[in-house]
Amino acid sequence: MTVLILTSEKDVTADMVVARLHETGTPVMRLDPADLPGKAVLSAGYAHGDFDGHLSVGGHVLSMRGLRSVWLRRPGEPAAHAAQPSPWLTAESRQAFYGMLHSAAARWMNHPRHAEQARLKPWQLRVAHRSGFAVPPTVFTTSPRLARQFAEEHGDVVVKSASGPPRGNPALTLPTTLIRPDADFSAVAAGPALLQRYVPKRADIRLTCVGTRLFAARKTAEPDQVDGRYGDTGHTWEAIPVPARIGGPVREYLRISQLAYAAFDLAEDKDGLWWFLECNQGGQFGFVELATGQPISEAVAEWLSQPPLA
Repeated sequence: MTVLILTSEKDVTADMVVARLHETGTPVMRLDPADLPGKAVLSAGYAHGDFDGHLSVGGHVLSMRGLRSVWLRRPGEPAAHAAQPSPWLTAESRQAFYGMLHSAAARWMNHPRHAEQARLKPWQLRVAHRSGFAVPPTVFTTSPRLARQFAEEHGDVVVKSASGPPRGNPALTLPTTLIRPDADFSAVAAGPALLQRYVPKRADIRLTCVGTRLFAARKTAEPDQVDGRYGDTGHTWEAIPVPARIGGPVREYLRISQLAYAAFDLAEDKDGLWWFLECNQGGQFGFVELATGQPISEAVAEWLSQPPLA
């Protein structure tokens, strides 16, 4: 049976997992939905009381009855690369393609329904709190007055994007920025702002979850550092054990969110407390594996190789 990986053509993290699957002899098909129709051909139908579907990519044909699992890695919008793309063609292609995949008895990493919900930052923070994480006070608002009140109450705060960094090279981006209580908050009225109490940290923590397996990595932070994901801090990621006080909340978060894969970004303060910042349902792990040697790509490949649902 075949593993289907949905991602862009240039995805080094996916390349690592494909290599692991090849090592074990597990058949793999890789496709960017943006190339459908065009590089890929699909056919799905219901007749004689039964459903079947086929996907053809590069001359290789995959039957939905032979689909083991689907890794929803970093797929493009269906039909985005079509000769004459349009919202209508994207909608039709999405209906046909994902409708066919949903009709198969395959395992998902992660299921589109759960992945879409897991992207929502307000929802993330609520689930993190319910799961037992330490969560910094946070507000999403379009009210300059409320934003100013929040900053006055909590002192230094950070403003960041709720949706994360946009793809490509956009003309406008919002990096995570430390702001003071006396800042001008009038621009908040132009669009929802995410304000969060600043956590002075001594380290960044990236905790990657694959099924029931947890991989934690730590990178020492510079003084007054805001976002350790960008820029050279002079420190490298190091593998560390997952504390028992964190393992429980992580597994509860995964249970509630129904995610098979997740990458948590946490901040370790001067007292050693790990604060929840966000959970990326499709977060990168290649840079952590290369730095620490943790077998994350192997764990993903093993999960994808398991038998499909009954």
